[in-house]
Amino acid sequence: MSTGEGLHRLVVQPGEETRLDRFVSEALGLSRSRVQKLIDAGRVSVSGRAARKSERLDAGAEVVVEVPPPAPVEMLPEDIPLDIVHEDGSLVVVNKAAGMVVHPAPGHRSGTLVNALLHHVKDLSGVGGRLRPGIVHRLDRDTSGLLVVAKNDQAHIALSLALKERRIKRIYLAAAWGHLAESPVTVDAPIGRDPRHRERMAVVEAGRRAVTRVRARERWNAAELLDVALQTGRTHQIRVHLAHLGHPVVGDPVYGAGWERGMSGPQQGWARELARRTPRQFLHAARLSFDHPGTGVKLSFHAPLPEDLRPALEWGRGLFFEGDQHDT
Repeated sequence: MSTGEGLHRLVVQPGEETRLDRFVSEALGLSRSRVQKLIDAGRVSVSGRAARKSERLDAGAEVVVEVPPPAPVEMLPEDIPLDIVHEDGSLVVVNKAAGMVVHPAPGHRSGTLVNALLHHVKDLSGVGGRLRPGIVHRLDRDTSGLLVVAKNDQAHIALSLALKERRIKRIYLAAAWGHLAESPVTVDAPIGRDPRHRERMAVVEAGRRAVTRVRARERWNAAELLDVALQTGRTHQIRVHLAHLGHPVVGDPVYGAGWERGMSGPQQGWARELARRTPRQFLHAARLSFDHPGTGVKLSFHAPLPEDLRPALEWGRGLFFEGDQHDT
């Protein structure tokens, strides 16, 4: 969810008349409780006067909201198990477990990948910024797989530039509902915050350009195993683009919740069983390759599908698999 820090001037449009706390929450993507605390702290005004939490807004009212920056986060090393795939003097490649947040944020002050890295990698602190030391790119909390972390500022700058110039190759394994009409397919559709649900992302005209390449690896009864390559790195990009295609990620609670219930006939029972066997969103960063920022040597890494997604993979393959077997 967005922190939304800064000064915001909002005008209530016809049809948006509602309670102040609800209006601000939906407009800025903040929780209602957070908005109410801002009102209590005198950081919200309505048409130039102090605001009241329960007041109802009329069309044309101007709401000014001051959202302070988040409180400083003390970065503490924590002895958390970490699957380090590669480490040298410039960088670390980690196979992140599902359920682990990458860096501290409101609601996740500890137990993150950064906390674990600060324990395992002694020379990391401060690289690339205090709040996200060494982080070059991120994975969603419930996405597993590979990411690279810089150990010094020179590596961080070089890797960040390589990411911006699309020289870091990232390929994900995803299971998605239904079957692609064509494969491979390139999705070139801008992504921004969903205007109706501010805590979500969506394909929106005013969003930032996002490009995803998708290829079907295995055709299952009512789903497919996909190779997905990122050309850009927008928030929730793969999940949003696959949902935009009409093939959301299996197990995705935000962009594909309950999708299997819309099927009919024998596919519905199969799909419900696949959903039951999928404990989280079926999305795994399986392959990562880039040129070493110090030596220029090409580095390539592969992380097999983790055990928690294996039952879903075996169900999809075992009953209605129609293609060649592939290494996962």
